[in-house]
Amino acid sequence: MLTVTAASGGIDVPACDDRAGPLANWSETQMSIPIILDCDPGHDDVFAIWLAAANPNIDLLAVTSVAGNGILEHTTLNARIALTVAGAEGVPVAAGADRPIAETLRPAVWIHGENALGGPELPEPTVPLEDIGAVDLMRDVIENHPEPVTIVATGPLTNVAILARDHPDDMAKVASVIWMGGSTTRGNITPYAEFNAATDPEAIAIVLDSGVPFTMVGLNITHQALVTSEVIDRIGAIPTETAKFGGQLLNFFRAAYSSSRGMPDAPMHDPITVAMLADPTVATTQPTHLDVELKGEYTRGATCTDLTDFQNKPHNATVALDLDVERFWQMIEDALRALP
Repeated sequence: MLTVTAASGGIDVPACDDRAGPLANWSETQMSIPIILDCDPGHDDVFAIWLAAANPNIDLLAVTSVAGNGILEHTTLNARIALTVAGAEGVPVAAGADRPIAETLRPAVWIHGENALGGPELPEPTVPLEDIGAVDLMRDVIENHPEPVTIVATGPLTNVAILARDHPDDMAKVASVIWMGGSTTRGNITPYAEFNAATDPEAIAIVLDSGVPFTMVGLNITHQALVTSEVIDRIGAIPTETAKFGGQLLNFFRAAYSSSRGMPDAPMHDPITVAMLADPTVATTQPTHLDVELKGEYTRGATCTDLTDFQNKPHNATVALDLDVERFWQMIEDALRALP
């Protein structure tokens, strides 16, 4: 994993001669894919951070936070806690947008708790917060890294949209954006809209309009990665402090889905984004035309995927479809075993 440290005038990114490009250019002979992880931790975001920190095919350059699952104060603190637990002290963290572009923020307290990370007793983080904002940290990393950087987003796309809107030259240097959000089927916050999409649909439209290669990892695939009792047992058998903390997170997460949604097994949404970058064989994908509904009274935030090319519109996105479930959970286990 490439370590980046804060430096006066920006982020110092050591050069590496053999960097991998975006997902489409990945191969087993290449070194790790450089990423910025933009997130709103959230239980499943924590596992995305841990997978990015531990998997040898991923080079976690920075973590940026956004309001979503919780208010920005909580999601930023939780990102720092996740890195602290994992021993990833060299990864810079910056706080981003505290509200969506147009919507009112409605944190998912019914799933993640009031502090967005309910369950375990949370340690004091030792990973510091940068004194620059998320978009400025993104720009520093993008401008100073020798190869195009992929942005992995596991919350509302607000920070990424601000980057695209206000700094299009930097956005044009991004290798790709891979986002957990949306759905090819139905929603989970309204009948048609997924939570991250409904929180900031304008941000999705801005990012799509940027022209940067875009992958959507929606509910249709994340609901294949269920936190079953067997998964809890497998993680509980891993003799590391990170796995112990993770097990406590998953017990709360699972109970919250059961009580609020009537689902006995919680879907592990966010780490699938990182898993797909680390090993593209873990999921099948399909290019499509993707739109987001901005005006519908009952459908605002719905992601409209034309998987059959019914409209004959140019493809502007790739969507994830089917998950190799066993391979995915093995990647999570491997990451937890690699961390302290």
